[in-house]
Amino acid sequence: MILHSQSIEEICKEQNVDIKIGLSSAEVLKRQEQYGKNLLVEKEKRPWILRFLDQFKDFMIIVLLVAALISGVFLQEWIDAGVIFVVVLVNAIIGIIQEGKAEKSLEALKKMSAPNAKVLRNGKKEIISSEDVVPGDIIFIEAGDLVPADARIIEAANLKIEESALTGESVPVEKSEKIIDEKNIPLGDMKNMMFSGTVVTYGRGMGIVVATGMETQSGKIAKALASEKNEETPLQKKLAQIGKYLSILAMGICVAVFIIGMFQSPENLGLEAGNNSFLDKFAAMFMTAVSLAVAAIPEGLPAIVTIVLSMGVVRMVKKNAIVKKLPAVETLGSASVICSDKTGTLTLNQMTVVKAYQNGKLYDLNIDNKENIGEVITLGALCNDGTVSIGEDGKEKHIGDPTETAIVAALMKLGAEKADIDSLYPRVNEVPFDSDRKLMTTVHINNGKYFVVTKGAPDQVVARCPDADKDEIMKANKEMADQALRVLAVSYKILDSIDAIIGPEIESDLKFVGLIGMIDPPRQEAKEAIKVCKTAGIRPVMITGDHKDTAVAIAKGLDITKSADEAISGSELDKMSDDELFANITKYGVYARVSPEHKIRIVKAWQRNGQIVAMTGDGVNDAPSLKAADIGCAMGITGTDVAKGAADMILTDDNFATITEAVKEGRGIFKNIKKAIGFLLSGNLGEIVTIFSAMVMGIGTPLLPVQILWINLVTDSLPALALGVEPVEDGIMEENPRDKEEGLFTKPMLIKTILQGIMIGGLSLLAYVLGKYILPGANADVGHTMAFLVLAIGQLFHSFNMKSDKSLFKTGIMNNKYLIYSFIAGMVLQLAICLIPPVATIFKVAAMPILNWIVVFALDLLVIIFVEIGKLFKRK
Repeated sequence: MILHSQSIEEICKEQNVDIKIGLSSAEVLKRQEQYGKNLLVEKEKRPWILRFLDQFKDFMIIVLLVAALISGVFLQEWIDAGVIFVVVLVNAIIGIIQEGKAEKSLEALKKMSAPNAKVLRNGKKEIISSEDVVPGDIIFIEAGDLVPADARIIEAANLKIEESALTGESVPVEKSEKIIDEKNIPLGDMKNMMFSGTVVTYGRGMGIVVATGMETQSGKIAKALASEKNEETPLQKKLAQIGKYLSILAMGICVAVFIIGMFQSPENLGLEAGNNSFLDKFAAMFMTAVSLAVAAIPEGLPAIVTIVLSMGVVRMVKKNAIVKKLPAVETLGSASVICSDKTGTLTLNQMTVVKAYQNGKLYDLNIDNKENIGEVITLGALCNDGTVSIGEDGKEKHIGDPTETAIVAALMKLGAEKADIDSLYPRVNEVPFDSDRKLMTTVHINNGKYFVVTKGAPDQVVARCPDADKDEIMKANKEMADQALRVLAVSYKILDSIDAIIGPEIESDLKFVGLIGMIDPPRQEAKEAIKVCKTAGIRPVMITGDHKDTAVAIAKGLDITKSADEAISGSELDKMSDDELFANITKYGVYARVSPEHKIRIVKAWQRNGQIVAMTGDGVNDAPSLKAADIGCAMGITGTDVAKGAADMILTDDNFATITEAVKEGRGIFKNIKKAIGFLLSGNLGEIVTIFSAMVMGIGTPLLPVQILWINLVTDSLPALALGVEPVEDGIMEENPRDKEEGLFTKPMLIKTILQGIMIGGLSLLAYVLGKYILPGANADVGHTMAFLVLAIGQLFHSFNMKSDKSLFKTGIMNNKYLIYSFIAGMVLQLAICLIPPVATIFKVAAMPILNWIVVFALDLLVIIFVEIGKLFKRK
């Protein structure tokens, strides 16, 4: 964009418009046909039916659907087939609900457009819908207006425009119609341009529209949002990979079990005497193989993980974080870099007076220094059009230029009110601020005498104060400027006569009063949050549209950087290729004066370095990078709708510190998911070991199909869910983030899961042998019953083993009430199907002597004892 370096005459010629007449009605119609409406084009949404069908693409789901189809259609086992279909359908419904993230970014951008616009057409001013604005239109704006389109300014009277949502600049930008000679400058420095969707805070202006709709700067952001693809999170990729491998393994085992079973006797397969035809054996073994597949294939894994994440999301809402997409919780927990916008995220987005210079000394702003700085603050508040009020929620509401409202707020901190001093010293005249003089002057009356107050740029004020100690004042000014403070000087004089009020010398022979230094200050809690991030091995990075000096000063105060060498500007980034940025990205902790395109480059450079990147922000300019990042966190209070729509998570209190809580919760949830997965798979492996070993040994199948389905759908699920809400373990924020490539199954976890599965399977197999061959009243039905009970109840006991790698005697079992509830519920249900005769018949469970029950519980207690011995050896 080089419009800023062109003259108004050149732009009028390019747009073929007379600025005194505007466009004709015929020309408007022609341009509307050429350029279309001044609207943002929305990306076509994927139909819900296709998103629903996507849920069935998973390999392990397809395997189960095929098995269910064969069970129902060919073998007439409709109950078992129905159970499988219900499991798969529930999983799909949960999936589409959680993945149905609404793409609101473009809709929010459309809402930002001004509903009406004031234009000059056919020589007359008109008010039209903003969507009817076309390139070449002459538009008029004033304080409070939203700019309807991108335009080159042709007239500006004290014009200031708030562009922080687009550029990150925390202070409204003074606008001018003057040509800017530099060609390659960032948006924030284009002082003679105004951009669609930004807000006029002061003055008035006039401009020629040069871009509408998708060609505006907001439109380019919308294009960037549409072009960003939604990629799977690390957890989704890992789950899909695990599911595929386990499904293939389980299918192989099931086929082997089926083949071996076909050579077994009917009695070993649980068939009644006489049912020994090939078809009877085929049906029995097929259902056993399908049931084993249901147990072995972790089709419930995505559902369990989704529910665990959902419960984590509920906890996070209580901590002021709303997660829009469930896997984002896990992703944030693995974040290794947090790229944070400065304005409104790390800072308050509110200019605040922090220092004042009066009587040759520099003071901090506090009530104790009221006597030392009261005069400069009071006079600064008199020569001031800003207002500050206290809302019903007890928070300050600032109206007007932020630098002026900052001084009014400072007056309030010193115990005074602007309304009181305005009443005591009424304003009778004024000379408004303009960018040439860089001054504002007001005239007041007190007891019949008039006095002038002038405030503005220190160099301009000091030049008009003949008796001032210029060297000392400018030294104090430099000291504050070096701290990135915005400095205003205040002066006054007593008028000799009323005639002097409107004379040309009103801003001469002034008496210097002092300097006021202000800044958009860091949030008090942000520094502590950044300290926690560093302890947790997370690199905090500041990205802002503000000036480099200001950004570095804030970053030093927050301990993001140590020196200015760790900062880089947008213009310096432009000189770097993507490869150069990738090679140097880790050197920088502050990126200043950046554009939306820069933000995406920065995010992607960190990602190329193997980092999982979280991006926080609140403005329109943050939206593309929020979406490009692994996880985007938008501010809920100051955040624009665009940022919220593009983000994965919204921080409802706009508090950077909430991110550290979210990271902690995310890490805890990931650990809990690993516990739940380890529990499910060790149990599934136990079932496989039990059945496969027995079939190979030629002693029949220890578990019947209906028993396998019961264990898989009831006994496994409740403890797995309870493990998902385990309290976050101490010291989790003292660990480094997980490696991006680290799988759910590390080698130690894989070994532990296999050993625990073999243990559970071995104990169940032992129970089957004891019940079928050794204990009093031994027979196949007693063997099935004992294997069923040891496997089901043993898994309930095993859920306590999964709480932690530490000993149960150290962690205790009472800190997770849901695990206690799941154990009791599982035990009651398991005993009910064994002791209630009609139910026992359905599950083919036999009555047993008391000795058998003692053996069952003794074997189940060994599950705890063996794992505790293993933990002891691991600690040694």
